[in-house]
Amino acid sequence: MAYSTASTAREGYVAAVHYPRAAISWAAVFAGTVIASALSITLLTGGMGLGFIAMSPHEGEGASAMGIGVGAIVWMFIVQILAYGVAGYVTGRLRPMWAPAYSDEVYFRDTAHGLAVWALSALVSLALFGSALSAAVGTVARGGAALAQGTAATVAAGSAAAAAGMGNGSGAGEVPGLPSADYVVDQLFRGEQPNPAADPQAARAELARLVAVSAARGDMQPEDRDYVARVVAAQSGVPEAEARQRVDEVLTNAEQMRQQAVDTARDAADTARKAAAGLALWAFAALLAGAFVASLMAVVGGRAARDPD
Repeated sequence: MAYSTASTAREGYVAAVHYPRAAISWAAVFAGTVIASALSITLLTGGMGLGFIAMSPHEGEGASAMGIGVGAIVWMFIVQILAYGVAGYVTGRLRPMWAPAYSDEVYFRDTAHGLAVWALSALVSLALFGSALSAAVGTVARGGAALAQGTAATVAAGSAAAAAGMGNGSGAGEVPGLPSADYVVDQLFRGEQPNPAADPQAARAELARLVAVSAARGDMQPEDRDYVARVVAAQSGVPEAEARQRVDEVLTNAEQMRQQAVDTARDAADTARKAAAGLALWAFAALLAGAFVASLMAVVGGRAARDPD
């Protein structure tokens, strides 16, 4: 009687092992996904705390930007390895046992369980945090590209807006890329020989508008340059030749300063672009490491479930 009962139990165990209901256990996969997500959030929170501790607003204190960046990349790998290592192992232990005779199939399905945990967890993370992350990275990339391509136009437009504000008190109603209305009106009332007794503030405002429009164009027209020299000569009382030389020197220095600002902005944009690209590539490598660790630890967990001794 005892032999019959033991034989029946053994046959039921063998039938359960050899003929499982499905090739994948979604219950085990979901359990591993929950574990991976919880551990990832916990470790990321701890990493953020460590990062804030390492930073300092005081000069010469705290970690450098390079050090913080390297630390963030290292911690990203640690999060992937620990979270998916534990999740993969638990999934391998929880999934139904397969017949030991089919070792290749067993290893394949254990690996598939670990990979499924990683994939489902990645989709959950993408749904929860993907929009914010892609928006942040996309903003950096698009901002860097736009800044690199349009810095000169931006600087010129800013100068034009400032000068327009000096001229009419508001700067409103101006169309970017077109000469201001005040500049056109100035041309209509421009005399061949400026009046030395004219209001100095009005002359300064007129020249400011003229310089702003020239900056937007990229160069000052010869007739505008001659007029500026005459106004400077009339207002300052110096000979026109000296005034022309002064105008040429000032405009040359202003152009050099503008070009330096453009180059600085482009360098900053290129640095931001490279940082965004490097972060994306390291995140890609960390995700691949997580997939590998989850698959490997699922095989280890499955082997432990088949051979608990």
